[in-house]
Amino acid sequence: MRLIVPRERPHPGAQLRITDADGMRITCFATNTPDRRIAELELRHRHRLRARAEDRIRAARATGLRHLPLHTAAQNKVWLEIVQIGLDLLAWMPMLALTGKARRWEPRRLRFRLFSAAAQRVTTGRRRILRLTQHWPWTGEITTALERLALLRTLG
Repeated sequence: MRLIVPRERPHPGAQLRITDADGMRITCFATNTPDRRIAELELRHRHRLRARAEDRIRAARATGLRHLPLHTAAQNKVWLEIVQIGLDLLAWMPMLALTGKARRWEPRRLRFRLFSAAAQRVTTGRRRILRLTQHWPWTGEITTALERLALLRTLG
């Protein structure tokens, strides 16, 4: 693993941060990619970081961060914690459970396709079974995701 720490001048008009040293902006990132020049790795990191940050902001707005619905600051603090938990689940679920095109679905599409599927939870023989409706077009995605999560539980 390599740790790359580039140092650069902030663009004109940029406000300096407390972490900037001697007027230079210091950032760092780690990579396992072998045989690449540092400039290529830095460019790849900047593009991925910016795109990922914009995706997370869009997901946060779609998940409840657009409006603070409650009246007091303490209540809205609880609301923000709930939104953060939802965002963490939305960030980890595609990586751990989903496959194919479903990994790139936005929160709205996940909500309408996966989270709103009709199902029954049945307990029989001390086992809990989730029975999904067969005519739902994305039942296969849901069952595959649940199987992948169950496999992770047995490995961990």
